Amino acid sequence: MLSITEYLTEEHRECDGLYAEVEKLIREGKWEEGERAFEEFKNETLKHFEREEAVLFPEFEGRTGIVMGPTQVMRMEHAQARELIERMERALKNRNREEFLSIGDTFMILIQQHNLKEEQILYPMCDQHLDVSEMIQKMESV
Repeated sequence: MLSITEYLTEEHRECDGLYAEVEKLIREGKWEEGERAFEEFKNETLKHFEREEAVLFPEFEGRTGIVMGPTQVMRMEHAQARELIERMERALKNRNREEFLSIGDTFMILIQQHNLKEEQILYPMCDQHLDVSEMIQKMESV
């Protein structure tokens, strides 16, 4: 059985890989393929956020009583990431490669810092306080 840390870290890696493919396609000027790849990246990233916000964070807060700590910061960063995804999507629709890549760079800096905090701080705390198999089962139903 995977830990919560391993399970969600793997989702981070998958989303990173999906974004890398989008960036490659856009750099090559393959707009239609890039749009399809972006949809998959966006859907998987938003699903990951939803799993955390709908299942993991409330369970962690309920079990530990910690509501003004790491989960609050993660929600704020998810909101920033969602806004950047929307801006990337607009740049993609407008076929503005430079704008897309610039926003994408900002997104990647934010998400890499965000993921490190989750992987090194929040997820290990979740592994300590939550039932791993129950959490993974609940998250997979989202």
